[in-house]
Amino acid sequence: MARNILVDSLKQTPLEQQKLEIVERKGLGHPDYICDSIMDMISIKLSQEYLKNVGAILHHNVDKSLLAAGEAETRFGGGSIIEPMLLVIGDRATFEAEDIKIPIEEIAVQTAKEWFKEKLRFVNPEKHVRYQVELKPGHPELVDIFSRKKGKLLGANDTSAAVGYAPMTKTERIVLGTEQYLNGPEFKKRFSESGEDIKVMGLRKNHDLRLTISMAFVDRFVKDEEDYFRKKAEILGDIRSFVKESADFDSIEVHLNTLDVKGRGINGVYSTVLGTSAESGDSGQVGRGNRVNGIIPLNRPLCSEAAAGKNPVSHVGKIYNSLSHHIAARVFKQVPEIEEVYIWLLSRIGKSIDQPAIAAAQVVMKSNNSFSAVKGEITEVVDSELENINRFCTDLAQGRIPIC
Repeated sequence: MARNILVDSLKQTPLEQQKLEIVERKGLGHPDYICDSIMDMISIKLSQEYLKNVGAILHHNVDKSLLAAGEAETRFGGGSIIEPMLLVIGDRATFEAEDIKIPIEEIAVQTAKEWFKEKLRFVNPEKHVRYQVELKPGHPELVDIFSRKKGKLLGANDTSAAVGYAPMTKTERIVLGTEQYLNGPEFKKRFSESGEDIKVMGLRKNHDLRLTISMAFVDRFVKDEEDYFRKKAEILGDIRSFVKESADFDSIEVHLNTLDVKGRGINGVYSTVLGTSAESGDSGQVGRGNRVNGIIPLNRPLCSEAAAGKNPVSHVGKIYNSLSHHIAARVFKQVPEIEEVYIWLLSRIGKSIDQPAIAAAQVVMKSNNSFSAVKGEITEVVDSELENINRFCTDLAQGRIPIC
């Protein structure tokens, strides 16, 4: 069946050449990132369990979550946790198939505990987090989609739209790269006081870049207020060196923990017991964090769907969200005549996921290049990726494609 593919020329200034750009990245220990990452890992584990027991991925959407902040008392030299965080895990899953019971709650909680243990150095998943599983069986009609499978592909379980783009601008790349550097093992080895809860906000005006960084300090590694500001200055110097070596802008400003005020002791600095504000300062939810390419790019069109935790074989809110960026990257790489590309995918519930209601590519051409000369090639790329969507879904199910 022929696919409904539209390829069009977009008349606009590429973002890299516009005067204003704002980009955000919520890092590893941010409460919203924690929710997204854990819920998606639960989906991956459930997919593996379903495949092992019945040979197919069954209906589940673990895409509703709340990480409710606990209560902590920070002190120079090391504070204490008064009340643990609460992780609420929802939404729907298949609990039994072919007379085989699937231990949904146990898988969800164990996966969350493993994530905390692996990702956050100072969070004890048994002591510092409580767990509340609110997963229930799905609606019969949505569950039945998994019984209607013809061939390799399922029907879409929602009518949903997604958009992806390529390439990332240098502002997007440095915002993403800075957080990854700060949460990398080498940085943490040199600066143990740096917690995982890091947020990077980037502002580009013309060719000038300003980064505002929020970084939770771990109080056990800070002796007093003077020690805090000394270590903060060392970290800030290191970040400035990294950014200047990694990015090309006319001018670069980097600011760190700008709420800090000297002379107010522990109340005037960003200090945590565990390295995340979720211990007492901020709660988190699925869908409020980074988009599937790892950033929050305010100048770009964005999909409203939260990809994290949705099943990887029928929920287009996840599949199309990720696939749109994947297709855009391939189009940009394969067609050098274009400056920028946006890929739009719209599903219709019940229709095979390889047959979207519309698949559209909007491209900004480089000057002195012909759109008509590349239109056919772009169409072929889009069609090829949809033809091989089953392979893409397999990669999603196995966790090979990051979503936050």
